Formats: sequence, C-alpha cells, structure tokens
Amino acid sequence: MPQPISVADLPGLNCGVCGLRTCADMVDRLASQPGYLERCIHLSNHRIGAAGSHSDRPAAPKQAAATAPQVACTASVPCATRSAPATAVPFRDSLDREFDFYLEHFPEDPGPREILIPHNPMLTRELAIQRGDILLGRPLGMSCGCPITHCGVAMEVDLRTGVIVWCVTGPLQTRERGFKDLGYYIAEGYEGLITKSRVEPKIGMRYFFQPRMCMLQWRHSGLVNYLNRTAAGWQVRLEGLWIG
Repeated sequence: MPQPISVADLPGLNCGVCGLRTCADMVDRLASQPGYLERCIHLSNHRIGAAGSHSDRPAAPKQAAATAPQVACTASVPCATRSAPATAVPFRDSLDREFDFYLEHFPEDPGPREILIPHNPMLTRELAIQRGDILLGRPLGMSCGCPITHCGVAMEVDLRTGVIVWCVTGPLQTRERGFKDLGYYIAEGYEGLITKSRVEPKIGMRYFFQPRMCMLQWRHSGLVNYLNRTAAGWQVRLEGLWIG
C-alpha cells in the first residue's frame, strides 16, 4: 500500500497553480481525492522539460523532493530555503540547462532581493509605496520576460527615481494581506548569497545562475558587479539580467 503523501513530499512553493492556496491544502485534499496530485505542475511528467515519460501518473513525490531544492512559505514563517541533500546539487535547471551557481537570499530577509523599476516609475509615488508594503508585478521585456507574476515585500524605496528593492516571497502574503499592484516592471538586478557554486565568481564576469526560490527552477544570466566574501558565502549583486 502506498504511503500517504505529506507536505514534505510536495514542492512547498505554495504557487496556487493547482487551485489551492498552499501545499498543505493539497495534502488535505488528497485524503479524499488522490488524483488531485496531478494538478501539481512541479511533479507532473507532462511539464515542460520533464524527462521522457508520457505516463498519466505524476512523478513520484519522493523522487521530486530528492532532486529539487525546496521552499517553505507559511503565513507565520517567512519563505525559507530548505537544505537540499549534499548529493542533490546538479547545477542543471528544470529544462536540463547547466548553470554556475545557486543564488540564495540573505538569512535576515524573507526572500531574494530584486531591484526593480516600474514601467511607469511615477507609480512608486502615486501608490505611496513604502517599506513593508506587499507588492505584486511581473517583469516584462528585455530585462527578464519571466512568465510568473512576482509577489513580495518592499525593503527600500526611492521616491525620486521610482526604484524599489523588494524581497520576492511568493503569492501567499498577497492573498492574505492584500497588495499594491505595480503592473509590469523592469528587473534591474538581484542581490544575494552564493553558497553552492561550481566556479569561483569574479567581478565583471557574466554567469548563468539559478535563484534558489525560482518557481520555474530556470537558469538566469547576470553580470557580477559587486562581490564580497563573508562567513556565510559570497555576497553578490547581479545586473543585466536575462532568463535562459
């Protein structure tokens, strides 16, 4: 008899694509509707980039949990990266593309830091955005073109230029607390930590990297223009962002 699925078996992204608010809600639903697991695009064999199988069954949750970095978000606990097993550092994204390092967020932050400017910079003033506000928007165009709407909390706000630094935290807070909508924006850069890498980063070099909490688990590309060695790892800022 198969073992019941627990929250630890699921991706923990709380992305809401399955129609439920959280992965914990998915576990509750599976008690009466086991087939509901097929709605999780992160476990499905039919997702883009999934290895060869065309089975109607989703990938085994245990296998997915063992090979993919995991993220936990709850209402009371900020988003945090779960430690992946030491053997599960493939440096390949969900489309099987190689990259150079994972970008982790700072331990004191609720998520990865993204530097952005709205396509209409006046929105920063018109919406009276200030530190602590919950925001929603999507990076459009040459800067990234990410198909996922980003949600997060404002950390730094420049009312003169419209530039915002926020921590991307996932959609749960926007559902529970409301949000200010930035619409489309330009992703100017990322700041974070490198703790797992297959190369030694250097200023002035462009690298492929994967944000640890990226819902798509896709590689990004960025130019390193700030680098500082700390006890926790390399503190880095990447600008000139691309996806792919």
